[in-house]
Amino acid sequence: MIRGVLLDIGGVLYQGGEVIPGAPGAVTRLRDAGLRIRFLTNSTRQPKRRIVEKLRSFGIDVEPEEVMTPAAAACSWLEENSRSPHLLIHPDLEEDFAGCPGAGPTAVVVGDAGPCFTYDRLNTAFREIDRGAPFIALAANRVFRDDDGELSLDAGAFVRALEHASGSEALLMGKPSAAFFLAGVAGLGCDPVQVAMVGDDAESDVAGGFKAGLGMGVLVKTGKYRDGDESFCQSDRALTVEDIEAAVEVILQEAGRASV
Repeated sequence: MIRGVLLDIGGVLYQGGEVIPGAPGAVTRLRDAGLRIRFLTNSTRQPKRRIVEKLRSFGIDVEPEEVMTPAAAACSWLEENSRSPHLLIHPDLEEDFAGCPGAGPTAVVVGDAGPCFTYDRLNTAFREIDRGAPFIALAANRVFRDDDGELSLDAGAFVRALEHASGSEALLMGKPSAAFFLAGVAGLGCDPVQVAMVGDDAESDVAGGFKAGLGMGVLVKTGKYRDGDESFCQSDRALTVEDIEAAVEVILQEAGRASV
């Protein structure tokens, strides 16, 4: 039986500057049904503070501790391993690394730097990795739905380029890292099989959740979804629905709380 839910944010609850219709009410339904929630995002262009503010501005009830980001996971790793970050990220995300160690050997941290992915910055990061610095990828998604409604390159292409050049495999912090999903599950206090994942990315969100042992995956046809994406997450535990409202309906049915 489903007791907890992991919700992707971008493309599921909002898209660019617009809330997905029905998202605030859908989240409220989950809470009113007594299901525990964590919000898992691979967004690495904006700090956690701004994500929380944006969700609240759309009427979605959320506390900062409920939102899990790759940047926070990376900061924990850096502190545990006494490494200072060499950042190849978007300038807006830098505030999330303000408390990281400022001295000591470096680790290269790569996120979605957007227009800041210049040759010089990539080459400098490559040289750090080539000299032995650990290589951390905040996320490795292939594409995302940009504010203009079109698909754009995500961080994955640049992570793969650095892996190819350096011969080093990146340590992934965000989805589909099993550790990232399981950290969210730990916050819910459930067993993985009692948790459903809702996302718009069949590979990263749904298939990734199954690899981490989650009991249910729901792919929504909003955000970056494209016809045929279901083929990336074929499983008798996977469902594809129109949007977050439909996803919540099937989750409540699975949890035996559809009438709540």
